Amino acid sequence: MIDLVKAIVELDESVPLHAARLLILLDVFASDTDDSIEGMTKLAKLDFLLRYPVLLERALVAKNKSTRSVELEEHELFSVESEMVRYRFGPWDHRYRKILNLLISKGLAKANIEGRKVVISPTAEGRDKARELSGDGAFEAYVRRAKVLKTHFDVNGTNLMKFIYQTFPEVVSLRSNSPIST
Repeated sequence: MIDLVKAIVELDESVPLHAARLLILLDVFASDTDDSIEGMTKLAKLDFLLRYPVLLERALVAKNKSTRSVELEEHELFSVESEMVRYRFGPWDHRYRKILNLLISKGLAKANIEGRKVVISPTAEGRDKARELSGDGAFEAYVRRAKVLKTHFDVNGTNLMKFIYQTFPEVVSLRSNSPIST
C-alpha cells in the first residue's frame, strides 16, 4: 500500500509535474497576437488559480462567471497538489526560477526582459510538447482550467494581483512564507 504522506510529498517536489503544468499554462496563453505571459507576478497568480481549483471556483463566482468548467473532483475539495506560500506580492512558489530555467534549457520556453518585466513564452517545441501533454488524461484538468484562466483572467499582472488581494484577503493576511491552504 502506498504511503499517502510520502506520495503527497513526492508530488509536491516533482519538478517535472510543475514544469508540465507551467508549460500547459504558457501554451494556452500563447496565441497569434499574444504569445507570452508578461511578468512573474502574472505567472504566479495564474498558477495559483490553476493549482488551487477550489479558489479558482471562488474567483469565478467573484466575477459572476460560471464555475461549470472547473469540474472540481471530490479529493480537490480538501487538498491541493502542491502548496504555494504567501510572498511579497501574494501567492508564490520559490521554485519558479528553477522550473523556468529547466524549460528554457530544454528549449521549451523562452524568457525576455522588457523593461522591468520578464516575458515568458513557449517555443515551437514547447507548444508541441504542451499539446502532447494535453492529450494525456492526467493533464486534462490543467488544460481545461488554463483555458478558463485565459478566458476570464487574462489581465495584466498588477490587475490580477489586485483581484487576488481583494478576492482572497486571507492569503494576503498570512505572514510571509506561510503555506497557503484552502
